[in-house]
Amino acid sequence: MQKEIENWYASWFDTPFYHILYKDRDHDEAQQFMDNLTYYLNLPEKGKVLDLACGKGRHSVYLNKIGFDVVGADLSKNSIAYAKQFENETLHFIEHDMCKPVGMKFDAVFNLFTSFGYFEHEEDNLRTLKAIKENLNETGFGVIDFMNVDHVIDNLVPNETKVVEDIVFNIERYVKDGHIVKDISFEYNGEAFSYTEKVKALTLKDFESYLESANIHLLDIFGDYKLHKFETKTSSRLIMIFK
Repeated sequence: MQKEIENWYASWFDTPFYHILYKDRDHDEAQQFMDNLTYYLNLPEKGKVLDLACGKGRHSVYLNKIGFDVVGADLSKNSIAYAKQFENETLHFIEHDMCKPVGMKFDAVFNLFTSFGYFEHEEDNLRTLKAIKENLNETGFGVIDFMNVDHVIDNLVPNETKVVEDIVFNIERYVKDGHIVKDISFEYNGEAFSYTEKVKALTLKDFESYLESANIHLLDIFGDYKLHKFETKTSSRLIMIFK
C-alpha cells in the first residue's frame, strides 16, 4: 500500500506508525531545551506560549508544567485528539494550519524539532513566518528549531533498519531537488506500507532571506539544545530567535 500524497506530512504524521518509529525520542533533552530556552528568553511568569506543530504535545505539556499558559497547535487530527487528554485551564490543543495566524497573541511562539520546510509551495514558508509574527505580542519572541542542513548532509546515513514494537522499518535517506528525503517502508499484519518524509534543505542564509522578506529581525542563533554558539559544519541544530 503506497501512502504518499502531495502533502506527505498530512498523511504520515496522522498514522500510528509515525509515533511508533519515533517513540524513543529523548524527553529529558527536550525538557532541558525548554528550560534553557525559556530562561534565556526571560519570559514573563505565566506567560503565553504557542507550540506550533506540537505533535502529541510533549513540549506543550512540559512548558505548562513549568508554569506557562500554553496552546499547542498541529495539523494532525489524531495527534491533537491524543494531546487533548492533557488539557487544563492553562493548556489547550487545537487543530491548525501553521501557515495561518491562530487569532491570539503570545509572549513566545515555538516551532520545534524541525517542523518547518515541509511545504510543496515555497510561498507557504514565508506565509508561516508572517503568521508567527502575527501571533506575537509587542514584546514576544519567535523561535525556530531546525536541523543544521550542512551537518545533516555531511553525516547522512543512506540506509538503516530499525525494529520497534516488532515492526521492521527500512529507512533510506538521500538529498534530491533541494530536499532531504527519507523513504520509510515496512510490513504490518501482512500488508506493505511506504511513506516519505521530505524537508527542504534550508540553510541559515535561506532563513535570513525569509525573515527579511517577512520584516522579521533575527536576534540570535544557537547550535544545540544547550544553546551553544552555532557552527556551520559541526552544530547539530539551527536554533533561531527572532521578533
